[in-house]
Amino acid sequence: MKNNISPKNIVRNTLLVLCCIAGFSIIVKAQEINCRVSISTDQIQVNEQRGTTQIYNELQNVMQEFMNNRRWTNDNFSPEEKINCSLSIILTKATAAGEFEANARFQVTRPVYGTAYETVLLNYVDRNFVFKYISGTPLTYNDNNYNDNLTQILAFYSYVALAYDYDSFEKMGGLNYAQKALNVVNIAQTAGGGWVASNDIRNRYWLAENLLNQQLLSLREGFYTYHRLALDTYATDPTASRKLISDYLNTIKQVNQNRPGQVWFRLFFEAKSTELLNIYGDASLDERKKVVPILTSLDPTNSEAYRKLLK
Repeated sequence: MKNNISPKNIVRNTLLVLCCIAGFSIIVKAQEINCRVSISTDQIQVNEQRGTTQIYNELQNVMQEFMNNRRWTNDNFSPEEKINCSLSIILTKATAAGEFEANARFQVTRPVYGTAYETVLLNYVDRNFVFKYISGTPLTYNDNNYNDNLTQILAFYSYVALAYDYDSFEKMGGLNYAQKALNVVNIAQTAGGGWVASNDIRNRYWLAENLLNQQLLSLREGFYTYHRLALDTYATDPTASRKLISDYLNTIKQVNQNRPGQVWFRLFFEAKSTELLNIYGDASLDERKKVVPILTSLDPTNSEAYRKLLK
């Protein structure tokens, strides 16, 4: 159990205990984060130095231990409260000097009450995952200093995971961790790449900026409604839950009209498109007729799948 009690802590603890009773499977890890790291070398160019598999196994273990064993909050998490996430790294370049370039996917999930289902909170693709690592080098990190790109990126992901998770259990519950994520970005500005404001709206800078942008505040507030008030009650009252989700989609539509092109919108639908299809697949035809135009306008990438809800 956590010693520091907040509304989010109480809710998460209660839900997860009840999920355990319902047969939900828990993976036990230390501290707050339970992140599984995987590294693929399949896309490294044939003329690049792959090295032995030992360095990649070491790197995978070092990164995983850094995220899972470090204390990121002042809350004491019990084993069943750990935040599940995964970091899948596809290396595209590796040199004998320990220089690496990669694409990475960072995914954060959380359990839904009364089910064995885990909803995706964030599904983020980082196309600027560049770092240096020499075998045997310990990863050290301080919130107030820039040490190296690898620890900075891992710290950023950890704080973002906390921000999204806490926001899903308590309205604006992840504010402190969103601020810490932005602090990581600010300290890393001199490193360039994904840390600075650029035309690439999907980089780490814009992800952190969107979390704290006051014009997008209603999106974060509604994130709590979507998960805690709608998904967590869907099994017992799907009609009321869908109504809350539809209201939230309308809020997203309104914000998008005022602030189009924000990374937050893409990240939300990349995490939720399949889930929304399943949710509205059980809705009445009239309800589907109302929501499909909203979904297709907000998430055109999946418009064909949404239109099938009308058949």
